[in-house]
Amino acid sequence: MSKGEPRMDVFNRYAPFIQDTIYEHGWQSLRGVQVAAGEAIFGTDQNVLLSASTASGKTEAAFYPILTLMAEDPPASVGALYIAPLKALINDQFDRLNEVCAQGDIPVWHWHGDVSQSHKRKLMKHPSGILQITPESLEAMLLHRHAAIPALFGDLRFIVIDELHALMRGDRGGQTLCLIERLSRMAGVNPRRIGLSATIGDPKQAAEFLSAGTGKGTVVPNIGASGQTWRLSMEHFFNSGPQASQRGLRMPAFARNLHAVDGETRPLLEQTEATLTGETQLKSSMESPFESPFERQDKPLTGPLAQSEPASDTAPQAADPGIGYIFEHTRGRKCLVFCNSREEAEAVTTTLRQYCEVRHEADRFLIHHGNLSAPIRQSAEEDMKDENSCMTTVTTATLELGIDIGRLERAFQIDAPFTVSSFLQRMGRTGRRDQPQEMWFVMREDPPQSRDMAPDIIPWKLIQGIALIQLYVERRWVEPPRLDGLPYSLLYHQTMSTLASGGEMTPAQLASQVLSLAVFRHVTEDDYRILLRHLLDIDHIETTERGGLIVGVAGERITSNFKFYAVFQENEEYSVRSESQEIGTLVAPPPAGEKIAIAGHVWVVDEVDRKRHIVYCTMVKGKVPAYFGDVPGDINTVILERMRQVLIEPPETIYPYLMHNAVARLRQARVDAAVMGLADRPLRHLGGNMWALFPWLGTYAFLALKRLLLLRCAPVLGLKGMEACSPYYMTFRMEADAATFYRTVAEAVHDLDDPLTLMYPDEVPDFNKYDQFLPPQLVRKGFACGVLDIDGMRARVREWERFVSKP
Repeated sequence: MSKGEPRMDVFNRYAPFIQDTIYEHGWQSLRGVQVAAGEAIFGTDQNVLLSASTASGKTEAAFYPILTLMAEDPPASVGALYIAPLKALINDQFDRLNEVCAQGDIPVWHWHGDVSQSHKRKLMKHPSGILQITPESLEAMLLHRHAAIPALFGDLRFIVIDELHALMRGDRGGQTLCLIERLSRMAGVNPRRIGLSATIGDPKQAAEFLSAGTGKGTVVPNIGASGQTWRLSMEHFFNSGPQASQRGLRMPAFARNLHAVDGETRPLLEQTEATLTGETQLKSSMESPFESPFERQDKPLTGPLAQSEPASDTAPQAADPGIGYIFEHTRGRKCLVFCNSREEAEAVTTTLRQYCEVRHEADRFLIHHGNLSAPIRQSAEEDMKDENSCMTTVTTATLELGIDIGRLERAFQIDAPFTVSSFLQRMGRTGRRDQPQEMWFVMREDPPQSRDMAPDIIPWKLIQGIALIQLYVERRWVEPPRLDGLPYSLLYHQTMSTLASGGEMTPAQLASQVLSLAVFRHVTEDDYRILLRHLLDIDHIETTERGGLIVGVAGERITSNFKFYAVFQENEEYSVRSESQEIGTLVAPPPAGEKIAIAGHVWVVDEVDRKRHIVYCTMVKGKVPAYFGDVPGDINTVILERMRQVLIEPPETIYPYLMHNAVARLRQARVDAAVMGLADRPLRHLGGNMWALFPWLGTYAFLALKRLLLLRCAPVLGLKGMEACSPYYMTFRMEADAATFYRTVAEAVHDLDDPLTLMYPDEVPDFNKYDQFLPPQLVRKGFACGVLDIDGMRARVREWERFVSKP
């Protein structure tokens, strides 16, 4: 809508049955996102990106205009396709949409692995209404029901992509775009795309991602955000011994070494000692959206920060301090406890349930993660939807996305998540029914030991958590997507899927269909020839007598397996069973007689059937660690840069959501950082020939720098014994001095013309799911040019050039 035009009366534009729904809910007015969506969908023929906070009504905002248009002009096939990353999200939206659509006589269908075959057959016979599906199920549909696509989608008008941000990083988002393009070609349609997300950092980039391959633009409505109030706290706990607020500020042990800060020790120590003895006035560093008990401070604080509300339970005397804190503040409330790994979720749940036993209380804790069986996950979801439930669910990212779990009062986050996006999504699970969003961070740390090296005593997770919050509060910053990679693993997948579904094609026809997909715009024809020749060599494709290409014998074993539908990496898993009940899955089962932890309980292994991949077990009491496979974290450089700022800010700069222990731990960390000189230079001398480097780079730029040092600089510098705590710091032994280090690294970056020189000889990294089937030269190129953030690393090293001429 052009500036100056009168605004559309969106409510009166809605179909009568939509208006009736709004009246029945007792809504007095439309929300801003609903008005903006109505104007964009009714008033243009473009794609639309709706970015608004969690629980703002984005789904209804998108579907009310779509349903109105479908009611006015019923489509001759499925009229709207809804794609979501989780089956649970589809099931949740299926129930919500059915209530509305039933009044307009518009059918709603869903399609994933848990949906009955009879439901799917009905859709195939009568394609109509709205179809809800995951990317993996859409892949299976294109693969196995190729001939039915024109009838199913021949009059498709809209594709709604929910939780768009979750699909904008990695191969799964690329797969989704490929599927949409392939479906549109098969059906002969060009539907409008409607993207929904609560955490879009760069709307322009997201709009480009959404519209790729459509030939249409994307409208991004300016949705006036109403003032949000957060109830937010962050507390720190040492896992044993006195807490930070009981210890008092101290000079770190390493500061007694005069070589510890590369010749700058004495003035720095004198300055730091002054901060230890001086009176410090705490003050807020920003205008914050926090309310009591962690409320916005309009005046500088002159005393301790406000304590949290009183505990509703008492943890056992010997309880882990951080886990005990969660136990004491969840009773009588419906809460979520977010962990960053499935192993941690299992350990936390087991510990909390043990505390219930010790206190002779009924178990009030549930668990939810991706390795649990569907019945266990669904049971937890149903319990959370119960408005009268006071259970607390320990979970991972599986409950980060937008299934409606009702009146959730509080979320806990153990340690810092990896991204601002995750922080916002997790906190956004709370605050529904017009209540403030509420999250309590619980930062846990082993107490520093006198033998620890200087970098080890910084509370990195505490600093990271502060940085995540500050980036959003100060700048509304959220991680941008990485859209410039070389997705060769996805290229293999879409090549095999296209050939398996479409049958015999000439090499030119196959290349035309695959390389024209927007996701592969950076892949050259030469790269594709290399791929096809390799697939012929390994029998994944083969030639016919007519010179065409078909799926080969070895390729059929891949494409006929149900795991082919997904492009994300999966571990080889074993099903865990107790009697007739499936409990979940494990990656590496121990031998019979050993114990495992899963579903928040401990089990003894009775038998391992390695041929059928089944573990039989019996529940017992106890506590053991769980293992479900590695969980990598991708942290952006912007977060590391804000972490550095947190550490070097003046001691009196204290954030209003920090509790007593966290305030004390931050102040001590700033003393330690000052002694190390982190505000001055990234390279710090630890004594002898030991050095520490703090590059303040994100995960993949950090990795690029590490490889540059080891492969290009180590011989000149005499650098050995590198240990990396990615992406925070790296330590190593080095014969050279600091000036030589800066000069050598600057020269290495200047001479870095070919990213492949950062690959080890004969290295073929198995980074993505289908890398194992690619020619080694493409795997190496994809990793060096598409994974390593060489530009980010190069930019940081150039900043260090100012140290080259200094002694």
